Amino acid sequence: MEAAAAAAPAWGFFPSFLLLAFGTLVAALLGAAHRLGLFYQLMHKVDTASVRHGGENVAAVLKAHGVRFLFTLVGGHISPLLVACEKVGIRVVDTRHEVTAVFAADAVARLTGTVGVAAVTAGPGLTNTVTAVKNAQIAQSPVLLLGGAASTLLQNRGALQAIDQMSLFRPLCKFCASVWRVRDIIPTLRAAVAAAQSGTPGPVFVELPLDVLYPYFMVQKEMVPAKPPKGLMSRAVHWYLENSLANLFAGAWEPQPEGPLPLDIPQASPQQVQRCVEILSRAKRPLMLIGSQALLPPTSADKLRAAVETLGVPCFLAGMARGLLGRNHPLHFRQNRRAALKKADVVVLAGTVCDFRLSYGRVLSRSSKIIVVNRDRKEMLINSDIFWKPHEAVQGDVGSFVVKLVEGLRGQVWASDWAEELRQADQQKEQTYREKALMPVAQHLNPVRVLQLVEDTLPDNSILVVDGGDFVGTAAYLLQPRGPLCWLDPGAFGTLGVGAGFALGAKLCRPDAEVWCLFGDGAFGYSLIEFDTFVRHKIPVIALIGNDAGWTQISREQVPSLGSNVACGLAYTDYHKAALGLGAQGLLLSRKNEDQVVKVLRDAQQQCQDGHPVVVNILIGRTDFRDGSIAM
Repeated sequence: MEAAAAAAPAWGFFPSFLLLAFGTLVAALLGAAHRLGLFYQLMHKVDTASVRHGGENVAAVLKAHGVRFLFTLVGGHISPLLVACEKVGIRVVDTRHEVTAVFAADAVARLTGTVGVAAVTAGPGLTNTVTAVKNAQIAQSPVLLLGGAASTLLQNRGALQAIDQMSLFRPLCKFCASVWRVRDIIPTLRAAVAAAQSGTPGPVFVELPLDVLYPYFMVQKEMVPAKPPKGLMSRAVHWYLENSLANLFAGAWEPQPEGPLPLDIPQASPQQVQRCVEILSRAKRPLMLIGSQALLPPTSADKLRAAVETLGVPCFLAGMARGLLGRNHPLHFRQNRRAALKKADVVVLAGTVCDFRLSYGRVLSRSSKIIVVNRDRKEMLINSDIFWKPHEAVQGDVGSFVVKLVEGLRGQVWASDWAEELRQADQQKEQTYREKALMPVAQHLNPVRVLQLVEDTLPDNSILVVDGGDFVGTAAYLLQPRGPLCWLDPGAFGTLGVGAGFALGAKLCRPDAEVWCLFGDGAFGYSLIEFDTFVRHKIPVIALIGNDAGWTQISREQVPSLGSNVACGLAYTDYHKAALGLGAQGLLLSRKNEDQVVKVLRDAQQQCQDGHPVVVNILIGRTDFRDGSIAM
């Protein structure tokens, strides 16, 4: 009896164990059925007769979000979405390099305040975009990158151009997703576009495997063997393939919302705005630095401009904010920013960052009260633990903040002597440029003089795109954008090669504008082939190449410090002739026709108005703004 009693607990254990094992098995089977889409397929059938494809879903979402242009370099992985976009009226613009497609999408995003879209093929097509995507991340541009990929069942099996694309783009993008079922295309794209524009804008990436984009009958032909299976293992594999195909297309064409999702845009609190109003109201020498973030939606450029004018605080403009106040506005100062910052008693950093452009914050006076507003908290406070301290840090939309600040300070005026002091310093610096423009040059043309004539020639409807080092650095001091959102530079990443893509996007967004793209001769090497794109798509732009036959910005530092000009030398290449070879127009400016600079620029304008892209090859000497010298 005692032995039987002792055995009872052991016998009682087995039913519990069996129950647990059975429950585990059932849970595993249910989980497997869910992953295989068996439950979903019970309620949502597959239309095996349909010739529709996933590319149509992509096009529908883009159309519903107001996308007008899709930039691409064609590849078989993405052909369905390109064809579908063309059918719904989205203009498909193919470039000669994938990086240009993303740069063009970046320009569209900056100029329109909506998402810019590029689509490229798998593998090397996507790796070619990495520089442009990183540039968009640092410039905070809402760009949607659509990338092809190998079929879902061939992932990690050695398919053509198949790599781990998600790992490549996760560090670069706010949102990354791979779509493995046709029915998921629409909700994934809607979420991606909303993510790109919410908070701090930035690029997003959606991977679209080949079998998600092509129609059922084509995918079936590739995925499921035509011959009936033989043997248990073959039958199991055949069932798995058929089920995968069914799960891929189940519910694919059922109606879904396609339009935009609500955006999450941070706003300054009323208490923060009021504290900033009180700080600024007591200022004697206020100064505002306005950066690219101020031009983001929802505040329009015109509304922001009116707010800045009403506020009446002297300001410096940077990035996409260049041109906000137009040309020669009394509140806009362009020179001696460092000295002005040291004298100001209140500084408002409205979307500007204390990175290398502000010497990591060292240009700010420790006696100044600093108000900083930015959508991104990390960027807003960068280097504040070392070189500077904010008196008030506001995480929120910059444009909305400025408008609210003006409402709180309405009627406030500041003494005119502060603005007059800044104006005199501006005029003194600009006088030095006028003197440099008159300096003789041993060979070629004085670039300062050329750029002054360009400034005098630019029409009111011009958009300036800049891509380069030395020549572009000079142009940034001398050329004035004619209005808001009329200046495009790469941003803080300092990327060379943005020129053609930015010009492409700008001209498409603003067909009535005259797009002038200023290149250094080094930077132009990246963009030359895209004049084939301009010609094919009938997109007239004007390119001015400051050709000093070298990577002069690097050479100026390298030669004195290291004693060698290695890898810094280029040639006075006939870029204008290369443009002619691509079907564009080409003009030359040199010492031989230095008295005809304005005429050549006018000729370029006329050619552009006639529908031709134009390259003006300008042979120049080399400038150095630090000591005022101009060399050969």
